[in-house]
Formats: sequence, C-alpha cells, structure tokens
Amino acid sequence: MSNKDISRRGVLKTGAVAGAGVALPTIFTASQASAFTNEPTGSSVTLGFNVPQTGPYADEGADELRAYQLAVEHLNGEGDGGMLNTFSSKALKGNGILGKKVEYVTGDTQTKSDAARASAKSMIEKDGAIMITGGSSSGVAVAVQALCQEAGVIFMAGLTHSNDTTGKDKKANGFRHFFDAYMSGAALAPVLAKLYGPDRKAYHLTADYTWGWTQQESIAAATEAQGWETVNNVLTPLASTDFSSYIAPVLNSGADVLVLNHYGGNMVNSLTNAVQFGLRDKQVNGKNFEIVVPLYSRLMAKGAGENVKGIFGSTNWHWSLQDDGSKAFVQSFGTKYGFPPSQAAHTCYVQTLLYADAVERGGSFNPCSVVEALEGDDSSLPGISSDANKGFLFDGLGNGPTLYRSADHQCFKDVLVVKGKDNPESEFDLLEVVEITPTAQVWYEPDNPMFAGGNLGTCNPGA
Repeated sequence: MSNKDISRRGVLKTGAVAGAGVALPTIFTASQASAFTNEPTGSSVTLGFNVPQTGPYADEGADELRAYQLAVEHLNGEGDGGMLNTFSSKALKGNGILGKKVEYVTGDTQTKSDAARASAKSMIEKDGAIMITGGSSSGVAVAVQALCQEAGVIFMAGLTHSNDTTGKDKKANGFRHFFDAYMSGAALAPVLAKLYGPDRKAYHLTADYTWGWTQQESIAAATEAQGWETVNNVLTPLASTDFSSYIAPVLNSGADVLVLNHYGGNMVNSLTNAVQFGLRDKQVNGKNFEIVVPLYSRLMAKGAGENVKGIFGSTNWHWSLQDDGSKAFVQSFGTKYGFPPSQAAHTCYVQTLLYADAVERGGSFNPCSVVEALEGDDSSLPGISSDANKGFLFDGLGNGPTLYRSADHQCFKDVLVVKGKDNPESEFDLLEVVEITPTAQVWYEPDNPMFAGGNLGTCNPGA
C-alpha cells in the first residue's frame, strides 16, 4: 500500500460520520470512543513518520525516512530482518506488531516547530497514527513531544541533541535514543585538551534555538574545565546560509579555536566559509588555529567535502562499528539503498523497533503500557553507581549495552569521538572513530543543573 493510499485510508476513516455533518477527527468522535487514542481495531496499525523533507536538515530527513521504511519491512517479516536478529529482546517475530500489519504515513517538519506540530497533529487526528517519530531539530522534537503528550500518543524522538528534550521539556510519553549535548561535551573535551593543549581561547558560533544554546553551554563548560577560555559566543539564525559576516570577526578576537555549534546544512555552510577565510591556515597565540564541530554526521561530512579533514567532533553512531547489531543494520540498509546508513537512519530505525518491542512486551498499544515497558524493570548499566541507574536495559542495537533511564526517558550508551578522515577510501568513508567514550564518562544525574526544571509527569493514554 502506498503512502498516498494510506493517507486516503486515514481520511476515509475519519470521515465515517460525514453524513451527519462535518466529520470529526477520530480521537474526538464519541461514537468511536476507545480506551486510548487511536486504538487499532482492524488488521493494521499506523505509525507517523515526521521528518524534515525540506529545510537545512533535509539530508538527515531523507535518510530517516529510508530507515523507517526498512524498519516497517522488517517488522512485517520482509527482507532479512536486520536488527530483529540481534536485539537482546526477542519479542518481535516479524509478523507486524501484536499481529497487526504495520503501515505508515509521513509528514514534512520543514525543520520548523509550527509545521512539525501541524504535521503530527494531522497524522494523529486524520490518519489514526498511534505513534509519532522523527525530526532532526530539537526545537521540532520539543514541540512535537508536547503535542504527543497532550494527544495521548507515544513520541519516539528522532535526532534531537538539546539537553532540554529530556531535561526541562521532558514528557512521560516521549523517549530519546539519541545522545545529548552534555554527553558530547563530556566525551569530546578531554580529547581536544589532549590534542590541542589546555591553554586555548575558543570563539563560538551557535545556532539560535534550544539545541544550539544547550550545545554551546555544554561544550563551553566541558572545555573550560580542561583549561580553555571562552572569548565569545555569537548566535546565528537557523535559516542562515551565508556565515561570512559571522566568521570575519573571529580573525580579530584573539581566539585560536572556532567552535561551530551548527548542524546539517548550517554546519556545511559555516565550515565552508571559515575555510574560505583561511582560518585553518593561520597561527594565533603561537598555535595552529583549529576548528571544532561538536556534533557531527556523515551526511554533514559529505556536504562539507575536503573541509572536514582532521576536524574533530562527536557522533551517536557510525556505520563502521563492528558489533553484531551495527553490522546487521549496515548490511540491510546497504542492500536496499546501495550505501551505508547515517546516524540519523540508525536512530530512527532503532526507535521504531523499540516502540514495537515495547508494545509486544506489554501486550497492548495503550501508551501507558508502552511507557511501562520502555521504563523497564529497574535493570541497570554495569559500572555505574547511582540510584538513578534504573530502567530498560537492552543490547544488540549498536553502541553496546544501552539503558532507557526511567527517571527522564534518556538513553545512556557509549559515545563516539570522530574526526574527518584524512585519506578516505570512498565517498562514504569520511569519518574516523578515534575514541569510543564509555557510558560512565558521559553519565549525569537527573538533577544536573543543565537538565534542571520540568517534570516528567505521568503517561497520557488520551481518548
């Protein structure tokens, strides 16, 4: 069934009472009252994939959608099964979810919070989506997560790196498999200090929204703890495409490091402008000038081309990892699409499987059952002594043992420090993993000041 067909099916479903006047959305139709929002009553279940198909993060969105489509195939018993074969939980059998065939609808977030909310709302109300997932912007994630909490559906976040997503803006119906800005700083700063020395002066350019703010705060705090000085932080609009006017002042600032708290197309453009201004060829304070990109992806590296060589950053996952789960996913994705998956693809594929698995283990699509299953049975990660080290512990989905912490629905796993590869062997061999940072090094308590405020609350089943 095509996406168009599925969307049409959703419209027909919500229009069942058209003869009595204006059709009401499914979740507000009294005659279809159910125990929870969009309770599946037929032989299929609909998931909502809300990705940036336009805007500065569109490359990530395209790869997310590829991964979602692959996950649906595997859940429905098609293809080689991918990570269903390596996942430590064995609840998924390749016969859909609770025996119902998985179907999906898609939306375009446009990397805009309002557009993302409208798209998610349409998928819930018109198409009967029981779970929403996707996005490559933390502003989008925070907005859609709040909507899903209100509507009574589960939100499985795609790419969202802001501390706020599972900090002050956390919600009981939302879960994040991606790492966060604090973790990037904790993993990256010691490596930078070892490479470039402790006596450095950093100038930050920062995307002006929730992710950029918390990314800058995190990397600045972590590098300052290593002895660095932050000489300036300049906010840049998310819609910017030319960063020349922001790069020029760096030359007279006394800084010897430029930190680009940018992602996607923003990072590609700002890094390109920085290289055009000759920053990588300069010496300042008797040191070679350096550029750092705290949050990296292969798609960004591809867009930036030669400019990424030797530049350090962090990433959530990389296709070169040799654990069984990563290898299985890379094999499946590569066979279907002809190239390796990005971290965006990995995150979204895994989130789909984790949702389906939670439904199976809980025996219900009820959001409260899903929340209970994803919060786990108070399992804990080895080697971490903390009362907060409790939740759903799993393995076989990449990055080693992973904990969905029940206290804030943040996942904890190893974090990768990477650099742009000097001598790539192919157009996909652009990043080199230089360090796998153990979970214990990036661990933090739920009451850490960078995550203060907010209240997880309780699950909302909706209707």
